[in-house]
Amino acid sequence: MKLSRKQVQRQSRTLPRLQFQDQKLTSFSGLVVFQALFSQLHLRDRLRRCFRHLKIKPAYDYAIVMLGLVVHLLLGYRKLSDLRYYDDDPMVLRLLGLRKLPDVATLSRMLAKLDGTVVIRLHELLRELVIQRLAALQLRRITLNFDGSTLGTGRRAEGTAVGFNKKKKGQRSYYPLFCTIAQTGQVLDFLHRPGNVHDSESAREFILDCIEWIRAVLPGVYIELRMDSAFFSDAIVSLLHEHDVEFTISVPFARFVELKQRIEKRRIWQRINAEQGYFELRWKPKSWSRRFRFLAVRTRTKIQQRGMVQLDLFEPYVYGYQFKVVITNKSISARHVVVFHDGRGAQEGVFAELKSEGQMDYIPVRTLIGNQTYMLAAILAHNLNRELQMLVRSPLRKTTPKRAPLWKFERLDTFRRKLLQRAGRLTQPQGVLTLTLSANEAVQNELLGYLEGLQTA
Repeated sequence: MKLSRKQVQRQSRTLPRLQFQDQKLTSFSGLVVFQALFSQLHLRDRLRRCFRHLKIKPAYDYAIVMLGLVVHLLLGYRKLSDLRYYDDDPMVLRLLGLRKLPDVATLSRMLAKLDGTVVIRLHELLRELVIQRLAALQLRRITLNFDGSTLGTGRRAEGTAVGFNKKKKGQRSYYPLFCTIAQTGQVLDFLHRPGNVHDSESAREFILDCIEWIRAVLPGVYIELRMDSAFFSDAIVSLLHEHDVEFTISVPFARFVELKQRIEKRRIWQRINAEQGYFELRWKPKSWSRRFRFLAVRTRTKIQQRGMVQLDLFEPYVYGYQFKVVITNKSISARHVVVFHDGRGAQEGVFAELKSEGQMDYIPVRTLIGNQTYMLAAILAHNLNRELQMLVRSPLRKTTPKRAPLWKFERLDTFRRKLLQRAGRLTQPQGVLTLTLSANEAVQNELLGYLEGLQTA
C-alpha cells in the first residue's frame, strides 16, 4: 500500500510536559522470561543452600541479594550504585520477591560479610548448572578450553597485584584462569588469582579438578583440551596423557634450539590448504620422560610494509611465513589437528562478551570475597543467558572440526535490546495479574516463543 507524505509525516516541535507519578510501570518486561527460567532451574533454592551456614539473618536474604546481582548484570548495569535507577521497577521487585531493593550501603556491607565457604559453594553451583546442561545434551565428546584473562582495577583491592598488562602498564589486577566449554560457550569454572602470576600458576590442579568433575557426572565421555603455549610443560602434558585426555597445546618452539633448527632447515612441507603447510615429528625436550607428536605449521602471510606507502595504481605485496608448533596426542590427521587447535580462538569471544556486556571486568569493592562473588554473579548471568537459549531452541550445528558452539547464540546485549528492555504496565483486572506491553508483533512472537519453549522444555 502506497502512502503519501502527509499520511507518514507529522510536526513535532513542542516538547511534552513532564510528570512523575508512582505507577506500576516497568522498563524490563522481558524479565518475565528469566522469571520462568529461574523457576524451572529452582535457582533461588539452590542459592539459599550456598548461604545456609551463615548465622547472620539480615532483613534481606543473602540468596535474594545474590540473585539481585545476577539480575543487575543481566539488565546491563555495571556499578552497584546504578541500582537506584531501577529500585522502584515492579518487575524487578516481583522477580526477586521484594517490596524494596536494598540500598548501595546495605549491598556493600553484605558483600563484605561473606566468607570463603560462600565462594566455594557458588563455584559448585556454577559447575552444577553447566554439567547438568552437558548431561542433558548427551554428548560423546566435550571440549575444554583453558586460558587466563586480565581484570584490571584502579583501586587497591584485596588480592590484586601489578602484573603484565600491555594496555595499561603498572595497573593492579586479578588474573583468573578460566575453563570454558566449546560446545555451549559457557564457563565451567575459574581459578581466581592475583595479577602477577604466570598463566600456568596452579593450573595443573585446576585442570585435573575440571576433568574429574565432568567424569564424576558423565562417565565414559571423551574429554579433549586446547591450551596456549603458557601451559606447555612436562607436568601438564604427562598429566593429560595419563588420564586419557586428548589435547593440543601450542609450543613456544623458539626456546628449543633443536626444534627451531629443524623448522629452519625443513624444505618439504605437506599441504594443508592454499595458505598452510606442515610436517610432523616424534620429539621431546631433553628433560622430558617420553616423546610426543609435534606438528610444525607454517602459514603464508603478507609482510607488513614499513615506511611510506607507495601512492601508485599498483602496490606489490611481499609474502613471508608465520610458524607455530602444536603438541598433541590425537591420532587424527594433521589437517584436523590444526583446524581443531585453531578453534580455541572462539574462547576470546566469550571473554569479550563477559567483559563488555557482563561487566566481569568491574571490581566493585575492596574485599577479595566480595569481588569474587561479583565475578561469580557475572558468569552466572552469562551462563543463564546461554542456558535460556539452549532450552528453547534446537542446535543448529553438529560437532565441527573446530568444535564451534552447537547453537548460534545471541549476545546478551542483543537480547537486552530486543526483549529485556521493553516498557510495560503491571495491573490486576478482576484480580488477575497482567503485564501489558505495546502491540509489537516481533516482540510478541519472540517473547511468547521463549515462554512456550520453557514450558515444554
